[in-house]
Amino acid sequence: MPRRRPIKGTERSAQGGRHIPVLLAHVIEALQPTKDETYLDMTYGAGGYTRAILDAADCRVIAFERDPTAIAAAQPARAEFGPRLELLAEPFGNLLGKTQAGDFTGYFDGAVFDLGVSSMQLDTPERGFSFQSDGPLDMRMSASMASPVSGPSAADVVNTYDEADIADVLYKLGEKRRSRAVARAITTRRTEKPFSRTLELAELVRKVLGRGAPGKHPATRTFQALRMYVNDELGQLVEGLAGAERALQPGGRLVVVTFHSLEDRIVKRFIASRSGKSQGVSRHMPTSIESVRPPSFQIINSRSLTSSKAELEANPRARSARLRAAVRTTEGPWPLDWSGLGVPRLKT
Repeated sequence: MPRRRPIKGTERSAQGGRHIPVLLAHVIEALQPTKDETYLDMTYGAGGYTRAILDAADCRVIAFERDPTAIAAAQPARAEFGPRLELLAEPFGNLLGKTQAGDFTGYFDGAVFDLGVSSMQLDTPERGFSFQSDGPLDMRMSASMASPVSGPSAADVVNTYDEADIADVLYKLGEKRRSRAVARAITTRRTEKPFSRTLELAELVRKVLGRGAPGKHPATRTFQALRMYVNDELGQLVEGLAGAERALQPGGRLVVVTFHSLEDRIVKRFIASRSGKSQGVSRHMPTSIESVRPPSFQIINSRSLTSSKAELEANPRARSARLRAAVRTTEGPWPLDWSGLGVPRLKT
């Protein structure tokens, strides 16, 4: 039998800093790890959820991770847990394609998503995620200092996209009301000197928007929008959820931790629609057999769970976290409906 440990509140990040898994106790309670079962950790990160699952029961975890730095840092855990931990070096949205190809279908007893950017990514200026430390304006999760990848970086977006397209990204992914003013300032500034550093962009946004609300940097939503766009985070989320729906066996548990309204809205609609709480049919139209599908999930918590006061004091980054969970039924998966889930449609 594996050596048991209590649920931990912290893990070491790839850079040696402290990473605190958010809502960890709630995640384990909702997931209910059981001996001989197999679970998906859709975002391995620093391994906090995976370790807690493997410590809770003599079970197995298959984890997705596209960040090369996190993959390298996971080697001690892979050696410790051996065949109980398998790490897939790819984005979790790829799960949908795997299930459509016949792999993993109806295989897992639970799946957990930890969305957004990780502490170790934010705390490494060279990755370009933070507006508080100077670094290259990159933001690609699948790139590391030692392993650059193809695909547009945040610098590519602000230096080459049309003003209208930049404004579209900032407005729809950052929910930014003055997106046009920021986009105009970006395109004006880049004619003098292209953006290459995070603090260059953060300072420009501050000049356009002013100081902002107390405790919140005015560049927060700009950086959020660019990061989500560069990494296709909402597309990955939708395909990951659809993949989990196909990968979970009846009774399998879906647990999702979100950090802002766009993510939470998509997860809420996904679970609600597939649990029969929202069929997307107008109440003024007659109901037909074709318009109503049997539910593929049953909701566990009708209202999202949030962090306790004690957790917020220990980890301020947990302040916007929300947890939603559901149990897979015996019914087949639903067709994937992007518009019905409220995914913003971008011009680019």
